[in-house]
Amino acid sequence: MKFPPLPASLEAALAERGYESATPVQAEVMQPDAAGRDLIVSAQTGSGKTIAFGIAMAEDLLGSEDTISFAIRPAALIIAPTRELALQVSRELAWLYAKAGARIATCVGGMNPQQERKNLRSGATIVVGTPGRLRDHLERGALDLSELKAVVLDEADEMLDMGFREELEEILDATPDTRRTLLFSATMPRPIEALARRYQQNALRIATISEGRGHGDIAYQAVTVSPPEIENAVVNLLRFHEAETAILFCATREKVRHLHATLQERGFAVVALSGEHSQQERNQALQALRDRRARVCVATDVAARGIDLPTLSLVVHVEIPRDAETLQHRSGRTGRAGNKGTAVMIVPFSRRKRVESMLRHAKITAEWTDAPDRDAIKAKDRERLLEKLLAPVEVDDGDRELAERLLAERTPVEIAAMLVQAHRASMPEPEDLIANTPEARREAQKDRHRPGFEDTVWFRMGLGRRQNADPRWILPLLCRRGHITRNEIGAIRIGPDETFFQIPRQIADKFADAAARSAQSDDDEDPVLIERSESGPREVARGNRKRGHGKSHGDGPRVKAKRNFKKSDKGKGSFKPGKRDKQGKPHKGPKGPKPSAKKQRD
Repeated sequence: MKFPPLPASLEAALAERGYESATPVQAEVMQPDAAGRDLIVSAQTGSGKTIAFGIAMAEDLLGSEDTISFAIRPAALIIAPTRELALQVSRELAWLYAKAGARIATCVGGMNPQQERKNLRSGATIVVGTPGRLRDHLERGALDLSELKAVVLDEADEMLDMGFREELEEILDATPDTRRTLLFSATMPRPIEALARRYQQNALRIATISEGRGHGDIAYQAVTVSPPEIENAVVNLLRFHEAETAILFCATREKVRHLHATLQERGFAVVALSGEHSQQERNQALQALRDRRARVCVATDVAARGIDLPTLSLVVHVEIPRDAETLQHRSGRTGRAGNKGTAVMIVPFSRRKRVESMLRHAKITAEWTDAPDRDAIKAKDRERLLEKLLAPVEVDDGDRELAERLLAERTPVEIAAMLVQAHRASMPEPEDLIANTPEARREAQKDRHRPGFEDTVWFRMGLGRRQNADPRWILPLLCRRGHITRNEIGAIRIGPDETFFQIPRQIADKFADAAARSAQSDDDEDPVLIERSESGPREVARGNRKRGHGKSHGDGPRVKAKRNFKKSDKGKGSFKPGKRDKQGKPHKGPKGPKPSAKKQRD
């Protein structure tokens, strides 16, 4: 719809920027029943909500002559979850209110706080900032909110999810009761509703997100892969789509670092964004994307907040989002302002049910497919190359002379072939993927076995989980008893009362003899029994699957076992399960360390 009559200064600013019609969220906040009221707005990222709340604040900021009079204390406050989003909002409001004479101060982490305090003291009509930095200025007395007329919480759900509840409450408690509160959020979980009940009065709810899908301009795909093939699938997805700009989302800083290095090695122009990068590094990475010096960005969820890249057309969820809201936030980086985008989730086979549940919760319909293979990528390359070479082109005299010389020395077919080769030379090679069939996956699993373990013999020992068996002390014990190295021991399967392990057939007899001799010379009254096993660990494996217990080493499947190992005992091989303690009770082995903490997320 067309913009309704607006203050002259805003109309002129919108016209200069080429805004002719309002987006749905902009149209809703300009309705007569929204005037002067608190608002709760459900709006997707990229829907024009910055201009929407900028227009909604106009009646609180502009005087009778459509201008803003000078004031020491701010009249409007916008709170955003990240630096990038706050800076983006500040830029948008700067041109929107430039003709009205507004002064805007930005307060975000990573910037000079002394300069920010100076800007606040010199008088700012609108303050835009992140929760932590705003609270810091508030507590130091640099930010006075006593005359505030409007406050906007942009992407409020993300701020609560990032743990900014205390900061938000402290800032809102410092504002006058008469101020308007405009709450913008892509999702409306219970914490958001509780925040609205506490700080809003008679709020009008506006919902502009489609009920059918998370985002109407985004095509969702779910690509099933074998876990070891995830990185190869990423390479092929980038090559297949050849997006002008793409973002790859990872869950941790470590994964961002690793994938960034992997893609650089493959020849992609790629940058990284995570919490470990400084503000200067982040600015340089974003500028490289805007200048087309880089086409791929590997990022964590938080670091990518507020990124606004008009050319972004592909989002790849390298690691599955933790919930439906995160899926929508990530995907919302593309398909913005009416442009089309593609969001691809890379789904390991074992996680498919979880992803299907997440998609149902988000009311998103995704196309389930395989990762593009080499043939599909080459076919796509041919289409793009033909389109590029057959496009109309202006030829000057110098180019025409060069073309005539080439035709004199080469045939048209040879020249065309050289053009194709030159075009492909600048592109990274696609990866060969395992066919997405059970037979191919089983065959690939066989090929990944450790060299030298194609033919093995199973042995057993009379210790299991009940005796606190653990590969960390079993390995040194087997090396000492069998006179072998740890690299000559294959899979280890631990059952309730016995443990099975693999030895290569070519050294199996030598190992059995050494184990028997060392048992006879062992000082223990009750030495550990080690013998060949004809049947192998089939019964143990079945019991482990039922109970969810056990642990493996080497090529065997990984299952869980108790941790009963001290760092000081590592590699000693001196624990002998037959020993008894001072009270005469069976020795159960050393206690283990506490489980390690989860990986740090951004």
